[in-house]
Amino acid sequence: MSYARILAGIFSLLFLLFLLVVAGAAQDSKKETQLRTVRGAVTDKSENPLPNSVVFLKNLRTNAVRSNFADPEGNYRFSGLDPNADYEVRAEFEGAKSPVRNVSSLDSRKEMIINLKIDRKKG
Repeated sequence: MSYARILAGIFSLLFLLFLLVVAGAAQDSKKETQLRTVRGAVTDKSENPLPNSVVFLKNLRTNAVRSNFADPEGNYRFSGLDPNADYEVRAEFEGAKSPVRNVSSLDSRKEMIINLKIDRKKG
């Protein structure tokens, strides 16, 4: 067997290995891009932001609850969410609560914007 044939075989093997690595990286990248994000703003009925509101996100499959504080403009964000799970989102501010909003696994959007309104008038 000549050195040229051996080198050609090694080159072919390395090229095949390279293709497998690239395909594997593309697969991992595809999994990451399938994760979802839910974001939005927490406001009162007059559209005034409610900074430092607590926003709750409940995974309805596992019943795990994540919470986050809204920023000074009332914005919140949850990322890295399972696209195959349904979620409930709600907010609280000074004892008042927003209605629960649902995030369905049937909705294929990668990023969902869900604004939450809290009626602060408690009487």
